Amino acid sequence: MNSCRRIACSGWRAGLNTVFSRITAPSLSRSQATSAAPDPDTGEKPRLRAIDLAKQVQQEKTKPLVVGQRKKPQAEVSGAAEAETPPPPPSGQQKRVMELKRFSLQLQQVHPNVLAKHLLRGVLYQDKDVVITNKPYGVPVKDDCGGTSISSVLPVLSKMMDGMKMKSDSQLIPCLRLEKETTGVFLLARSEEVVQHIHSLVTNNQVQRKYWVVIVGVPVPSEGVIDIPIIEREVPGPRPHYKMALSPLFRVSDTGEGVTKVRANRQSQPAVTKYKVLDSASGCSLVELQPLTEVKHQMRVHMALGLTCPILGDHKYSHSSKLAPQKLPERVLGKLGLEQSKIRHLPLHVLARQLTLAGNTQDINVTCPMPKYFKQTLNQLRLTFSDEKDQL
Repeated sequence: MNSCRRIACSGWRAGLNTVFSRITAPSLSRSQATSAAPDPDTGEKPRLRAIDLAKQVQQEKTKPLVVGQRKKPQAEVSGAAEAETPPPPPSGQQKRVMELKRFSLQLQQVHPNVLAKHLLRGVLYQDKDVVITNKPYGVPVKDDCGGTSISSVLPVLSKMMDGMKMKSDSQLIPCLRLEKETTGVFLLARSEEVVQHIHSLVTNNQVQRKYWVVIVGVPVPSEGVIDIPIIEREVPGPRPHYKMALSPLFRVSDTGEGVTKVRANRQSQPAVTKYKVLDSASGCSLVELQPLTEVKHQMRVHMALGLTCPILGDHKYSHSSKLAPQKLPERVLGKLGLEQSKIRHLPLHVLARQLTLAGNTQDINVTCPMPKYFKQTLNQLRLTFSDEKDQL
């Protein structure tokens, strides 16, 4: 009887010890429970519960995604992966070039009313005979490019300037030639009679046009007149094309001690350009040009082939025998913050700066402000100028 009582007491005390040990043992967290040791009976590691898998997936989703890194599929969530190296951000000059290119393409593809409003906001002078506006970069004057051109929106612009009258007979006619890549002063006449009058003024040298260009190099001498005829010729090669070229009237003699006059080509056109260097720095120059004749690509040919100082962004005449982007010195590329592989987006730096028309009682003198990209290039190349209008 006593032995039975002793066995019962010992069993009761052992049970209490087991209960107290379970109460005082620290409780395992769910994450610790999932990583517990394998079951001694089966030898298998316990499987993750659904709630634990859901938490793990949620943690992977909330991790920040590195720029340029692809989003990994669910099968790769649990594996370790390295983020891809993000591409280097474009420089400030590359951003400006891309913005300018995008802006020019937008102007050629927008509705005619939008371009007409842009030209209306850029009007610099107007009277009963002429209208002078600020031509944007990259917009052609004629309708030969398939997109929106200035000529195609002139009826809309004329109607806007006439107060949107339903019965309006006013018109606007382009007078002086401006290339697609040229920006600045653009002259429009209100009638055919005014067009004929302006052409007579041009013939009598009573129309003065001044252009500002940024060129690669420093001309010697710093001021002069280029009087070399220009002719259009075919350039052979893998990509045959036509471009304007010099047709000089003199050549160096065989002895090298003088020049010899040669017979002029019948297809050549007389071309005269006055130039003056305003400032030089960083291997480039800011030059004022005044064409005394009106020949296709006259200033570009005289600068690139006459003075061997091509205009910045002139990809057509920087190479005489091939079509390729302009090749710039490393020093200039460093100042502009550009790479040679991105140079094809660099715009042509030609600004129609000033226009003077002789009048009966008073001359018309209009100066156009510099566009943003032109001024930024001058700042990067440390080229300075003195003009009260742009210093305001």
